[in-house]
Amino acid sequence: MAKRRGKPISFDAMVKFFMQAYEIPTKKDVDRLMAKLDRLETLITASASHQVKSGPRSQPITALDAVLDTIKRAKRGVGFAEIQAQTGFGEKKIRNVIFRLHKTGKIKRVSRGIYTAA
Repeated sequence: MAKRRGKPISFDAMVKFFMQAYEIPTKKDVDRLMAKLDRLETLITASASHQVKSGPRSQPITALDAVLDTIKRAKRGVGFAEIQAQTGFGEKKIRNVIFRLHKTGKIKRVSRGIYTAA
């Protein structure tokens, strides 16, 4: 008895199957997550402004503002270690903030680990 040959499986279908089986996020998933994070950030900022006021500004300083101010103060650019020392934030938080600032175009990467204001 001859073996029955089924329909050939496309490469795209195999990739999709493995991404679902191993729970690998797609670009669409990441975009949805970023949108949710943006909404959460605005909600947290809005609720924090009712509780804490810092400095002459009416809104509290966010992590994005603190890192951006640190980068703006450096004329030739600032390194990752300097940002961490001046802001006091953890490594993961600074990496996320730098990624977001670079994505929105507020900072430029001069070289690896050196950032300037755009």
